[in-house]
Amino acid sequence: MNPLKQLHDFGQSVWLDYIRRSLITSGELKRMIEEDGLRGVTSNPAIFEKAITGSNDYADVLEASRQQHVDAMQSYERIALGDIRDAADVLRPVYEDSGGHDGYVSLEVSPYLARDTGGTVREAKRLWAALERENVMIKVPATEEGIPAVAELIAEGISVNVTLIFSQAIYDQVAAAYVEGLERFRENGGDLSKVASVASVFVSRLDAAVEAALEERGVSGSDGKAVLGKVAIANAKLAYQRWKTHFAGEDWERLKSLGAQTQRLLWASTGTKNPEYRDVLYVEELVGTDTVNTIPPATFDAFRDHGKVRA
Repeated sequence: MNPLKQLHDFGQSVWLDYIRRSLITSGELKRMIEEDGLRGVTSNPAIFEKAITGSNDYADVLEASRQQHVDAMQSYERIALGDIRDAADVLRPVYEDSGGHDGYVSLEVSPYLARDTGGTVREAKRLWAALERENVMIKVPATEEGIPAVAELIAEGISVNVTLIFSQAIYDQVAAAYVEGLERFRENGGDLSKVASVASVFVSRLDAAVEAALEERGVSGSDGKAVLGKVAIANAKLAYQRWKTHFAGEDWERLKSLGAQTQRLLWASTGTKNPEYRDVLYVEELVGTDTVNTIPPATFDAFRDHGKVRA
């Protein structure tokens, strides 16, 4: 059996950390849904930059923007909104079949707003309204200013992908913001089953930081090897234990009975950056019930080819 599809048997959803127009128009996205069990897509400005500069997919949009004297930000938004809408439409059957659990496409607010709570809320609401798709998540960074924006957006019934989480302490704040937002949404008469969220814990970037720190301190040999490729996985596993406590108990069961979904942990940055590591390390080591792994294309193909699935 396709190892990617096997992950679903262990309660984990596979999303793709990549988007570009030809992925959608060629039918490849639909094929991945049908043959690989793909259940969602994530994007970010860097992914769009690579798609735009590394292909001719958007030549028509860019030429039209040039003739209309549209600036770079407006051109980017035309491209991003179009791709996100189209991908959401392809994933709509997954969204419906899963009861709103999967089938999402994520679009990030401008990184320039990472330190602006009000600006993040306004931008997220504008993008949500422009996309007009239930199965979209707006990505908000887990900065000090971003976390209260998460609570505000959930309270308004907007699904959120909380991105760039590195520490367990920050994750605790993110989970609390989600529950706060659900409570406020319920108080305002909202249907809790219509809002969803994931908390994106970054993996390989943390190990890369550890490697740099070890090198800076001159730590090598057995001492260095004892932690190489292990810190990020340990951090993710401990976050998962915290997740179990956040979404349990009387208060959570009350929200759950009203249709609330858990805010799943999403493993992000799961392509290995160190060539000495197994190329599917951050997929194989993080298979857990009620989690998501958003996988870049090269790692996605590698796991299909030789990934091993175990809890």
